[in-house]
Amino acid sequence: MLQSVDVGSRSLDSYSQFMGSAVIEELRATAAPLSGVRVLHVNATGYGGGVAEILRSEVPVLRDLGVVADWKTIAAGDAFFAITKTIHNALQGDPRGVTKEEWQAYEATSNAVAAQLEESYDVVVVHDPQPLALPHIRGRGDSVWVWRCHVDSSQANPQVWQRLRPLLDDFDAAVFTLGSFAPPDAPINRIEIIPPAIDPLSPKNMPIDDGLATSVLEWIGVDTARPLLVQVSRFDPWKDPLGVIAAYRTVKQRVPAVQLALVGSMALDDPQGWKVHRQITSAAADDPDISLFTNLTGAGNIEVNAFQRHADVVIQKSLREGFGLVVSEAVWKGTPVVAGRAGGIPLQLPDGTGGYLVDSIDECAEAVLGLLADPEAGDRLAAAGTELVRERFLLPRLISDELRLIASLLGQQPAAPIALTSGSGTGGEVRDPVCGMRIDASGAHLFHHGDRTFYFCSPSCVRQFAAEPELFLRAVARTG
Repeated sequence: MLQSVDVGSRSLDSYSQFMGSAVIEELRATAAPLSGVRVLHVNATGYGGGVAEILRSEVPVLRDLGVVADWKTIAAGDAFFAITKTIHNALQGDPRGVTKEEWQAYEATSNAVAAQLEESYDVVVVHDPQPLALPHIRGRGDSVWVWRCHVDSSQANPQVWQRLRPLLDDFDAAVFTLGSFAPPDAPINRIEIIPPAIDPLSPKNMPIDDGLATSVLEWIGVDTARPLLVQVSRFDPWKDPLGVIAAYRTVKQRVPAVQLALVGSMALDDPQGWKVHRQITSAAADDPDISLFTNLTGAGNIEVNAFQRHADVVIQKSLREGFGLVVSEAVWKGTPVVAGRAGGIPLQLPDGTGGYLVDSIDECAEAVLGLLADPEAGDRLAAAGTELVRERFLLPRLISDELRLIASLLGQQPAAPIALTSGSGTGGEVRDPVCGMRIDASGAHLFHHGDRTFYFCSPSCVRQFAAEPELFLRAVARTG
């Protein structure tokens, strides 16, 4: 029921080529007081989806820094993961409830999982709803417990949320990707905002040259001489693959040679993926220029890397989103992105950076057509996006943020980094209420709401806050 995940080894020093030696040395200093601290990460699966990708990269680096880090996943059947997928969707606002029998099955599996957590840890980080009940069932013990919620739960299904809410009483802190993602009445005194990050050295993101990317794609049947649109995501209705196909059909009317590749992973904790896969297959059946690729048919990390590098445009037309790491992955590789204005995507595509945000199928098609017509403009957008990712969305920044949070929860007073200027604020530091970035008030963008002044890293974050301030104030009121 609860399985340890084997990971490789990785030295933090290998990231100096991307972020500079000063950032790396500073991160080692941040980690030094935590040497020997035992940290456990628990999530649903070791493969498929952003959480597994992050942990596979993060855990080895934590060990290199002297933290005794472990990673465990839940080994359960499709029935359990079908239920937790329903819960996951409900946290994002899906109106479908969970039946009494499904709750009973969720609790039975949670009990079995909790019984197998026998080791003692200083800090346990629980990711998303699948292992949420662990401290409630097992007891907190002497550990500090953190809930890391990767989805937008600001408008959670009330019936499901009220059932989950009491489980959060046993957590010391919750971490969300955006300040607006917190539910309105989460019973946790401390809420932190820490965006995720990509690993530039993982097989999915490591540097590969154009020749290798072309060879990889040709080997799996892609015509690399024609314009290529790509969406990389789980097969999930929130990613709107049918909307992507509709936008592609509009583009094809004006660019007949264009082709579309929908590339996805079939994750162990997402049985709904097969249903969506069948819907896509049916929708694309009449067009040989629409191709579906999965990890089960030979599209692994290197193939995804090649798709994102070779694509003329990457599309991420999400309707709801946690962060959407594929956006950072694509622009890191120099490819412009057209993406839905959802979740953490606007953080990755601020004004004039990375690509375009869209709100409809028609807007998606027009943005894609513009980039196909003016590839030099796309190159400029992507180049700006690459630098933004370097500054804000690479793995060492995420590790720094999480280590500073752990130190604070354990009663330490972690120093604010100097070389790393884009880290998240913690422990009462001044921070952007949208993205969580630590802010120097003297040079910040200001916005006045009520009788308070708020500080922001960018005009993009100011606009997001101004549109719905009450959503972001949920996290502001409960910072460390």
